[in-house]
This record gives sequence, C-alpha cells and structure tokens, in this order.
Amino acid sequence: MWCIPPKQNAEFVARMEDVLEVYSRPYSEKRPVVCMDEKPFQLLDEMLAPISMNQQNHVKKYDCEYIRKGSCSIFMFTEPLGQWREAHALPHRTSEDWARQMKWLIDEVYPDAERIVLVMDNLNTHTPASFYKVFEPEEAFRLTQKLEIHYTPKHGSWLDIAEIELSALTIQCLLGERIPSIDALNGILSAWHLKRNTLQKGVSWQFATADARIKLKHLYPEIKF
Repeated sequence: MWCIPPKQNAEFVARMEDVLEVYSRPYSEKRPVVCMDEKPFQLLDEMLAPISMNQQNHVKKYDCEYIRKGSCSIFMFTEPLGQWREAHALPHRTSEDWARQMKWLIDEVYPDAERIVLVMDNLNTHTPASFYKVFEPEEAFRLTQKLEIHYTPKHGSWLDIAEIELSALTIQCLLGERIPSIDALNGILSAWHLKRNTLQKGVSWQFATADARIKLKHLYPEIKF
C-alpha cells in the first residue's frame, strides 16, 4: 500500500530519489541490486483436525477455534533485475538475525559480487552496527565493505520491491492459512520461491524520478529566490 506524506518533505524526497536512481541502473552481475524486507507472522495450529474434501464435502472445513503457537519473522530477499527471490522464517528479528542473513546473502548467494547494492527500510537492526554485535571486527568490517546501502524513506516502504514480493507471498500462500511451526512455514516458503523463480523472470519497475517530480510535486519544497 502506498503511504505518501501529505505535504512538503525534503527528507522523503531525498531518499526516494536515491532509491529511484538505484532502480534505474542496468543489470550488473558484479554489483547486483537486492531488496530486502521482513514481516512478522503468527503461527497457528488446529484445535480440531480439519475435515478434508470428499465426494460429499466439496470444501475443506475448519473449526473456528485455533491454538496460538507463537510468532516468527519472515525475511524476504529479491533481485528485481534477476530471476531470484528467497524467503526464510526465523524465530526472531534481532540484530543477530539480520547480520547472519546478510552474511548468507554476501557469502553464499553473491560470493563473486564486488559489492551488493542493498535497498531496505531503516529498521533499527538494518545497519552495519549489527555486524559488530555478532562478528569479530575484521569480519564485521569485511561484510560492511561488501554492501552499498540505500534506505527507503520513512513511510515509503512501497519503494522497497521486497515488500511487493512479501505481499505476493502473503496473498498466494499465507492468507487464511494455519501454519503450526517454523519448519512447516519454511517448507511453504521454499516451495513458493522455487516456483516463482521458475515462472517469473524479474520485476520491471516503471516509476522513475521524472515521474516523481510530476506526480509527487507536492512533496518537493518550494525554492524561494
């Protein structure tokens, strides 16, 4: 959902134009553009076993009661100009979780990249400082140097393409589903991103800086001479 400030906001404009410039860059194997986002997810189990579909019952039936099994966090990564996105469910979303997810991205997904151009929101754990809370200084510095970070503006998460992927995941797999464990959820996430990577080549982002300066003109401060 688009969330746009109602009046002039120079900080919003500056970060928006920075992200839009990133999205205008051509594809590069050595400097891939990757977007990341995360969302909480409530784990639920059945109070009574569902009644499966059969010749008499053409709709699977669920009891209205359920059991809360705790919550977790879904981390989403996507390369808009590539044919790739991947999601993982973790018990928490701490600085350590983010740092270890980023190490996986750097060392396992893009080991040959000179630098990963990373677009994300400015959640307090989304910072190189998280590396220094988890790894030795030499390793934290190495990981930091592999990233070129660009933050979406406050109230501008619609500029993060990973949020679009999270929305697609929710609609296609999670909405209304009762998933009792992180293992079960990760199985669903894995099947989803493998199929989506096969069927969808990438994301064609159409909203450019020139469009923003016209359609969102009310956000730009008036320059008085």
